[in-house]
Amino acid sequence: MPKFDEQKVEEKLHALHLEEEEQLALILSKKYNLPYLNLDTITIDASAVSLVPESGARGAELAVFQTVGKKIKVAIRNQNSDAAKGILEELKRNQYEPLVYMVSRHSLEKAWERYKEARKAKPFSKGIVTLIDDEMVSNAVIGSLDQLREHLEPFIQSEEERHLSLSLELLLKGALLLDASDIHIEEEEQKTRLRLRLDGILHDVIFFSQKAYKLLLSRIKLLSGLKLNVRERAQDGRFTIRVKEGDIEVRTSTLPGPYGESIVMRILSPQTIALSMEDLGMQKHVFNMMTEELNKPNGLILTTGPTGSGKTTTLYAFLKRANSPGVNIITIEDPIEYHLAGINQTQVDTERGYDFSNGLRSILRQDPDIILVGEIRDRETAEIGMHAALTGHLVFSTLHTNNAPGTIPRLIDLGVQPNIIAPAINIAMAQRLVRRLCSVCKEEYKLSGDELKQIEHAVADLPSVYKKPPQISENPVWRAKGCGACNNTGYKGRVGVFEVFSINDEIERMILELPSEASVRQAAKQQGMLTMQQDGALKTLAGITSWYEVVRVTGE
Repeated sequence: MPKFDEQKVEEKLHALHLEEEEQLALILSKKYNLPYLNLDTITIDASAVSLVPESGARGAELAVFQTVGKKIKVAIRNQNSDAAKGILEELKRNQYEPLVYMVSRHSLEKAWERYKEARKAKPFSKGIVTLIDDEMVSNAVIGSLDQLREHLEPFIQSEEERHLSLSLELLLKGALLLDASDIHIEEEEQKTRLRLRLDGILHDVIFFSQKAYKLLLSRIKLLSGLKLNVRERAQDGRFTIRVKEGDIEVRTSTLPGPYGESIVMRILSPQTIALSMEDLGMQKHVFNMMTEELNKPNGLILTTGPTGSGKTTTLYAFLKRANSPGVNIITIEDPIEYHLAGINQTQVDTERGYDFSNGLRSILRQDPDIILVGEIRDRETAEIGMHAALTGHLVFSTLHTNNAPGTIPRLIDLGVQPNIIAPAINIAMAQRLVRRLCSVCKEEYKLSGDELKQIEHAVADLPSVYKKPPQISENPVWRAKGCGACNNTGYKGRVGVFEVFSINDEIERMILELPSEASVRQAAKQQGMLTMQQDGALKTLAGITSWYEVVRVTGE
């Protein structure tokens, strides 16, 4: 005779009871025309559960189990109860959009279990991360990548939700303290890679598990207002970091890849827009030239350079210099990175047909004095911008070319008529960002070999307005060494190198003949244009940067 197993019988009875519960919930869902759900198959977010206090949720027999922005998913047993109706109405008054599901008692118990975790974890609210509330985060000393790694590792490797919440806060604090411009988190085949961009260069911080990353990604998506269930297409969002000094905006971007989604968080530091023209690093002659152009009532000023070359910072510095109570400044950007006081800013929305060309047309009906167009991408935008410059407006914009002389052939390639290019453009400018040598550890040495030849060649045909350095071989220069103050890179901070030319009579005649980039460059140098490499050579000899850095950035 088979032996009686009491435990197996109890398990069987329990399974039958659960099955009956789910069947009843399914029947009620059809009766009340609500979708049915079994929460055993669903990821329940602790921060979502926290939207309703535990006592209220248990009393009303409901639970919020997922949120996507203001859209929330609510599990319920009895939609006719006064307590449930009251909570749903309160959520609606707080601008939430509830989607209600019929569930079993067992499902609700599973959701309520998340309150234990929610009590430990500090939930994110309305896209804001506060770094001053948690003692562990606020007291963390982070002055280097190594220190950030030491703080992060025990939390991010634990794979616990509460610890991962603290990991994100520690990561954001570290990024701010180290002056990082971007945070990169990339899912690879067997692990996840975390990097910070410091002074334009990416540095590895830590590798951690894919399980931890999925939880961290969900946190970041919720915080940024992104859809949790969208993984096959790119998404963009924003959130705010709250510190003692004020709020800092973070722009979030996700991108699907072969092993999962990668995410980049760009930190929009207020220090960036605090820079004035004097802080950009322009040579005195270039600075005076740009100041004179900014005092003109009309014309087009074009800035070129790759992503991350500081174009936005430069244009914002120009806007601040030109801004006064007597002028109306309007911008159209994609996206708006920084909000400027006293300036009307609009953002491209291609899904609604509001692109640069349409936006520019709308701006011209708003009686502007100064216009900033984030980027010239096509003939239509270019021509509208130029006609605006010709009809009494000062216009700033950017263009994709490698250097300043390349702006002319590029505009012609876009289909712009040569006869309007010359009278419309005041200034064409290109720029790059080079790293500053660390003032603590930079070391002095004398140039020799290829470096000496390259710098001597760069300054050989220096325009007459610039003082040619005597006896370069005898004068000491500086190079990177590395110390704790600069994360052992030898560099701290960045400065621009520029090349700028104006449209004079000779270049105007050339434009009508469809010139090559080389011929424009030659004419610009004859008028006194300092090339980016020459600007870099002068900054090398002045001890601001290294020649290695100039060559790396300019590619010459």
